[in-house]
Formats: sequence, C-alpha cells, structure tokens
Amino acid sequence: MKSILENKACSALIFLSLVISSDLSHSKSESELINQAYQSTYKPEASPRILIKNANILTGTGELLETSSILIENNKIVSLGTDDTNGAEIIDAKGKWITPGIIDIHSHMGVYPAPSLRGNSDGNEATSPVTPHVWAEHSVWTQDPQFTLALKGGVTTFHVLPGSANLFGGRGVTLKNTRSVTVQGMKFPNAPYTLKMACGENPKRVYGYRDSEPSTRMGNVAGYRAAWIDAQSYMEELALYEASSMEEDSDEDEKLFKRDLKMETLTGVLKGEILIQNHCYRGEEMAVMMDIAKEFNYKVTTFHHAIEAYKVADLLAENGVCAAMWADWWGFKNEAYDMVWENVAMVDQALNGTGCAIVHSDSAVGIQHLNQEAAKARSAGLRAGLDISKARAIKWITINPAKALGIADHVGSLEVGKMADLVIWDGDPFSTFTKAEKVFIDGHLSFDAVNDNSFIRTDFDLGIINPEDDRL
Repeated sequence: MKSILENKACSALIFLSLVISSDLSHSKSESELINQAYQSTYKPEASPRILIKNANILTGTGELLETSSILIENNKIVSLGTDDTNGAEIIDAKGKWITPGIIDIHSHMGVYPAPSLRGNSDGNEATSPVTPHVWAEHSVWTQDPQFTLALKGGVTTFHVLPGSANLFGGRGVTLKNTRSVTVQGMKFPNAPYTLKMACGENPKRVYGYRDSEPSTRMGNVAGYRAAWIDAQSYMEELALYEASSMEEDSDEDEKLFKRDLKMETLTGVLKGEILIQNHCYRGEEMAVMMDIAKEFNYKVTTFHHAIEAYKVADLLAENGVCAAMWADWWGFKNEAYDMVWENVAMVDQALNGTGCAIVHSDSAVGIQHLNQEAAKARSAGLRAGLDISKARAIKWITINPAKALGIADHVGSLEVGKMADLVIWDGDPFSTFTKAEKVFIDGHLSFDAVNDNSFIRTDFDLGIINPEDDRL
C-alpha cells in the first residue's frame, strides 16, 4: 500500500481495486490504529517448569502419544515425549489423559451472564436488523460465575458472540478463560475480530413481528446485499479520500472523512481482517450465504448450529468453510428439525476427510462438558460405519475452532512453541465418567479438582460454586 500511495501518478481507482481485492499487506491496518484503545492487555507472568509424564496425550494434530510426557515452561510447550526432569516440578499422570485446552467457538457467557435476569441481558442489540457497529466485548461482565464452571470443564479459550436476532449482530471477541477486572485483561492477544451474522427464522421473526423488514428469507438476503453494497461504497469513498489527501496540492482545510462504525466493521470483513461467524441452520441457506460471499468477495469462516450441514458437507469442504454443530440438540423450532445423529461426523469426513467439523455449546451448561458432546458425536459416526479415531475427534473441540477463530498458530494443539493450554483428565476424555482434573492456561495451574484454592473466585462465585462438587 505504501508504494502505491507514494506514487502520486497512481489513480484512486487502482488504489480502490487493491483494497477490495484484499491483496494488500502493510505493517499496521487502519482498524488496528483506530481501535488501539481496545487492544488486549492480557500478559501472563512466566510459568514454572513442569514435566507431566506417563500420560496418554491427544495432541490435537491427529496423534495419540501413549504413556508419554509433555514439558511446559515460561507459558509455552517446550517438548513432547522427552523426560527432561532438570529443574522441573514433576506430575505423574499414569493412567490419565492430556488434551489441548478446550475451545468453545460459540458462547454467550458474559453477555448473558448468571443469574439470568433482564438487567443482565446484554447480548442482542435488537433495535435494527443491521447492527455491525456493536461489539460483544462492550457487554461482557467479567465476574460472570459461568466462566469458572466452564474452566472446570476444561475450557481454556472461548468466543463470545452477540445474539442472533439481527442480520448483522455485531462483533464477537475471543477470550482466555482467566479472571480480570477488565475485558481487555481477558482478550486473546492479537485474535482477529469476528462478525456475527444470522440467517433464517430469527431475524425474519424478530422484525417481521414488528411489521418491518425483513419478514421473509428473501428479505433477509436483500438486507445482507444492501448492507454490503453500502460497505463497498464506503470503501470507495474512503479510498478516494485517502488518495486525494496524499496529493501535494490537497486542501489541508478539507473536511475530514467521517467515520461510520457500521461500515468500519463491514469493510473490515471485505478487507479480510474480520472473520464471519454465521448462525445458519438449513443447507440451502448456507449455500445462499456462500453465494453472497462470492458476490462481495469475502469469506464465511464458520456456519454455527448448522443442523443441516450434512446435506451440504461437500460444498462446505470445497469452500473451506467450517461447521460448528451440536451433537444431539435439535427440534426446538421449525428450521431445526431435519437433523441426523451423524451430522458432525459426516461434515468431518466430507471430501475424503477434508471437512472442518466443530462441536460447540451455545450454552453455559453445555460448555461444561464439551468433551462428552464430542464423544456423543464420534459415537454416532462410529455406529454409521465411519472410522473416526479419538485423535481425530479431539480436533472438533481444539484445533478446528482455533482455526475458525484465526488463533491456530498459538493454541488448539500440543506442539512445541504454542501456548501451554492443556487439560489433565482423570480418564479417557471420551468417557461419560471422565472429569477434568487439572487445567493449565499459559502454563499456570488454573484449576485443580483436588484443591479448592486453585482457581480465582469473584464475589459472585462465592456461594455458587461448591469445591466438593465435580461439576455444576
């Protein structure tokens, strides 16, 4: 971008075409500069040197290392499979299992916190079908006791989304499951923003009941397209303004270009900086949403809930789109009826195993046992004759959501150099009876089932969480 702008003979139209094509690379994007005030302040202290040995390790890369070890130090994974005891605290995990920390791609914790009161309901800005300007992080209550309950289930990272009343619901945020007075102290460092979109019944129901648009699925689609057209126009105006401001004879007193918070989010998507997370149930609607993405040159990262993903599994795989699904939750509204038990497994196995399947919660209760949800989805696949190992299925709640959130280079698998986010389970994590025994975040012991002082409580945890209970 810099070389283009320095060349004053270059036309604004060329500049615009480069922006829209998302082929630009630069040191710091405009959105990063604008939103500097909202950047993550999460900086963990250096963690101790810990060797965990004799464990069965599901790495999240498709491997199972039996009776093996993992060494963590200074917030990172140092080695796998070597017993370097020098200066290390040793944890003997004989008969136990280790997995990467669980990542839930679809949560409303913090924006729909406990207790569930009207005064706490901050997840849906249902005042307009197009609200990309609101950010979930600006509603997160950092003392939500649901965070600790999720931690006891092995969840080390979770993604908080606005609700699904709107065509464009707002920005989502990825958080580390740590306690902080501020939401910035929980934000996953350098994780990209996301944009929540919703298709189907929700937006047409919410606004149709008000005798306003949209009231049909075709109204939904028209609403998406109109918003993206506005975003393209905004990009064009911004590009022309930036190009003209570089001219030597530009008028220094010229009126500054006025920011538009809605358009900043939408253009962030068009530039490839913000990832689309799309609430969508029906197969043909997912295909329509991918067509809209092609029309406006952006990418859908993940379809959430995706009850009928099995119908378009090959199409999702061809387009590199993930599907985040429940193991066995459906039938609660019209568009959620045509489900099959094998949904997750069929998406995983699409196009010779190139599909991207994710098991999500969308529930402050479900997030506490995502390992069991993955186990149910795997069992359904096995019953259908699909060969899905535990080493592969663990990806559904670890590396696959990490990829869909743009953080897979840092977390989601147990590999040297990655964040030391991991869980020691007291048995096979795909067993109904297994519980998280120890949870590490960036190498720090954040929960220990046998030590009720291992995790940080807030005033709102007191009286709610009983340390003698395995999971509430």
